[in-house]
Amino acid sequence: MLNFVESVQEAVAGIKDGSTVMIGGFGNAGQPFELIDALLECGATELTVVNNNAGQGDQGLALLIKEGRVKKMICSFPRQSDSWHFDAKYKAGQIELELVPQGNLAERIRAAGAGIGGFFTPTGYGTMLAEGKETRFLDGKWQVFETPIHADVALIKALKADGKGNLVYRKTARNFGPIMAAAAKHTIVQVSDIVPTGVLDPENIVTPGIFVNSIVKVAGSGLGTSTTAGKAA
Repeated sequence: MLNFVESVQEAVAGIKDGSTVMIGGFGNAGQPFELIDALLECGATELTVVNNNAGQGDQGLALLIKEGRVKKMICSFPRQSDSWHFDAKYKAGQIELELVPQGNLAERIRAAGAGIGGFFTPTGYGTMLAEGKETRFLDGKWQVFETPIHADVALIKALKADGKGNLVYRKTARNFGPIMAAAAKHTIVQVSDIVPTGVLDPENIVTPGIFVNSIVKVAGSGLGTSTTAGKAA
């Protein structure tokens, strides 16, 4: 069932301790800051978070990590110049890390949404990332078997939604949102605008409403910048 909710707090209220949460975004582009802030407020802990990186600076995912809400990160880029909160937690042994090459991360998420049981890839063969995984010699090269990544919840940001939950995105803010929406049991979306059904060009719809469960309108949320979390207009 599709629900249009009044606030980001209401949108994330059902997220439980120990949940696996996918969070869209590539760095700050497409990161649903307001939903993340609301998740921080709701108090859920022991989370496994799937994201492209492990947070930046002092906002969004980085704050979840700083406050000790994240038990495990599954990501491609855990370390960069402003990932100090993850660095501190990891060095202190307070957070787990599953490092996944970026192409593998995207395909493992996509595989979950497509109902695929796994796939073979040459990426990671012969490295620590392949330890304990099945390998086969296929198409002239050694390849590693990778499993899908499923999630209890996906938090994503889109530009617009219509009355049926169909989504369009703004440029590169699209990144991981579409595949995460398909891979999660429950998808929560923040948008900058909700338009009547039929207004969106069907050729431009990226995520069909069948993959969306909850939508909240947050002013400016489709523009790639953080605004104050609060009630939708």
